[in-house]
Formats: sequence, structure tokens, C-alpha cells
Amino acid sequence: MEKSEKTALQAILITLFIFGIKVIAAIITGSIALKAEAFHTFSDSIASMTVFAGLKMAKRKTKTFPYGLYKIENLMSVVISLLILYSGYEIAMEAIGATQMDLKNFGVGIILLVVVIIITFLFSRYEMKIGKEINSPILLADAKHSRTDVLSNMVVMIAIIFGSIGYKLDKIAALIVVVFIAKTGFEILKDGVKVLLDASVDYETLSKTEKIILNTPQVVEIKSLTGRNSGRFKFIESNIIIKTHNLDKAHIIADKIEENIRKEVRNIDQVLIHYEPMRKEEIVYAIPLMEDNESISPHFGEAPWFMFIIFKNGQKTANRVKVIQNPCIKEEKGKGILAAEFLLQNSIDVVIVKKDFSGKGPAYVFSDANVEVILTEEEKPVLAIEKLGLTYNAN
Repeated sequence: MEKSEKTALQAILITLFIFGIKVIAAIITGSIALKAEAFHTFSDSIASMTVFAGLKMAKRKTKTFPYGLYKIENLMSVVISLLILYSGYEIAMEAIGATQMDLKNFGVGIILLVVVIIITFLFSRYEMKIGKEINSPILLADAKHSRTDVLSNMVVMIAIIFGSIGYKLDKIAALIVVVFIAKTGFEILKDGVKVLLDASVDYETLSKTEKIILNTPQVVEIKSLTGRNSGRFKFIESNIIIKTHNLDKAHIIADKIEENIRKEVRNIDQVLIHYEPMRKEEIVYAIPLMEDNESISPHFGEAPWFMFIIFKNGQKTANRVKVIQNPCIKEEKGKGILAAEFLLQNSIDVVIVKKDFSGKGPAYVFSDANVEVILTEEEKPVLAIEKLGLTYNAN
């Protein structure tokens, strides 16, 4: 038996035990408020049985319900809220219509209520803790309801204490109990209906998910990000723009994002990442040059110059060419990584080099930014470009 089901079963047994205590206390004292509270607790036991049944059914997935029956938890929490509101109505009618009578056996009634308050308070804390651990809306709803019971029990106890010194507050106490019951019922009803109508997940979850996606180097933009709850579980969906036209790489990026979201955000059932390549107006090729500005340098980080050849997207002839001095050449350490980062600042898409630097710093920098690295045996940039089916004016 899962922790959630075990907790729900414990709630059934405890509410039935408390119901018995309240019935005895109501008979002994003759209190209308206690009688109302006993009726309230009986509805609690029915609600707890509903919780247990909901948890049993919610975890199932079938061909008919491929997304699971998680919303049964939310549906049951709505049922609980309606039971709570109905019990409040019955208590109000009982209090309004009943004749105020003198109370008796105050001491026994107070002792029994103190026992009930302690048991209810301790169990509500335990149930709230378990509900938060597993993010179960149905357990959280039941725990909130139990906390309201603590307050209503205290109101009844205060009424009995005042009754012992001649103040007849029993009917007023019963109506105050109704206010507590109605407030809890409406809160649980509102939360349950929101999920059933596919309201968005909370701001914190969306904000955390957005940060995870944008921290992925290959992601350029988030076009949309939505999420919904279903029972205790969350479903996240996002449309993103990424720096690649390669479908295999795009799939790897999407898988990595999903993995990171599942690590950072609790109770995720499904993450759907829809991706599309970044549509650039220009494609920029970078080539390290030797001192003569005409030959390809075999040493990437120590190349004195970098040539940038810019093509309009879809065209085979370069739109313009520029040569920029390598600002990292005088650095003592990490020239390759610094040069790679410099090229990224110039929005390059492809780098053409003579020497393979796989496994080294620049390779990781380009891989993270999804910049394609092409090896060439050519000495001249114009020939290396021509081998790719492209041309530029070398003059």
C-alpha cells in the first residue's frame, strides 16, 4: 500500500473514532454545538473514504485513459468540498431550529473535546506533511479540512466553558462552526474546479521551468510555455527555437531539457518539447588566418586574424567578407577557448579549421552553442569555401 493510501486509511479510522467521542460528549452534555460537530465529523469520515477510493483509482492508466485517471483526485476533492458545505448547511439548520437548553456534565465534555482537539491537530499536521511530500491535492484538501475541525472544536469547547458559568453561547458557537466549515468547503471547491478546468500550473513551476529551458545554450527563444495539473502530477508543454537545423541534434537538445525539468520540478508526468530551427537572415562562416591574411592558420587559438564570410540565408555567394584581428592572441592561457567565445560573440554558425581539436576546450564551446566545425585540408579560404559549394569575392 502506498504512503498516500495508508494515510487516507488512517484518516478514516481516526475520524470514526473522533465521531464516537463527539456523540458520547453530545449526549452527556446536551450541547447542540457538539451534536453539530458530531454530524460534521461523520461527514468527514465519508470524505476520508472518498479520499481513499480516489487515491486507489487515480494511479491507473488504460488504453481508454492513456493520460491516467489522476484527475479523480481533484474530482474527489470537489466531492469532499460539497460534503463539507452540505454538513455546514445541516448544522446551521439544526442550530437555528433547536431550542437552547441548559448544558450539563461540563467537565466530561471539556475533557473529551481536549482529547479530540489534540488528536485532530496532530493528524492534520501529519496528513499535511504527507500531502506536500507527494503533492497530493486530495490529501492536502483533507488536511486543510482537519485544521478547520481543530478551530471549530475549540469554538465548541469555549461555548461549553462559558455555559458552565451561565452564559448560553451554544447556538452561537454552532453557527461560528458553520462559518469555518463554509470557508474550507469553498476553498477546496475552488482549487478542485480550477484543476478540472485545466487552469495553469502555479507561477513558481512555470518560472522554474522557463529558467531551465533558457539556461540551455542552444535555446534562442521560448515561443510558448504552458502547464496544467492533473491530480498530484504536472504536464508541461513548450515551443522553443533552437540553434540547429539538424534533427538528431534537436532531438538530443529536447531530451536534455526534459531530463533537466524532471530533475528540478517535482511530480512531472509528461514534458512535451516542440522545437523549430532558428531562422537567421544570414549565415556566418569563420576561418582562422595566418599573418599574411591569405592562408588558413593551423593553430586556431594562436591565429592572428579571423575571416568572417557572411551569406544571406539560402544564397551560395557571400554577401560580404570581413577580417578581424584575434583579440586573444596575447593571452598566456586558454587562447583557444577565449577565441571560440570571441567568435560566438560575432554570431558565427560555422567554423572551418585545419586541425581537429575534438576533446579540447574550443570543441566544447562550439558544441554547446551548436556551431558546426568543419575540417579542411585546403590552404586558402576561397578553396575551402568552394569545397562546400559556396563562393565569395576574394578581392
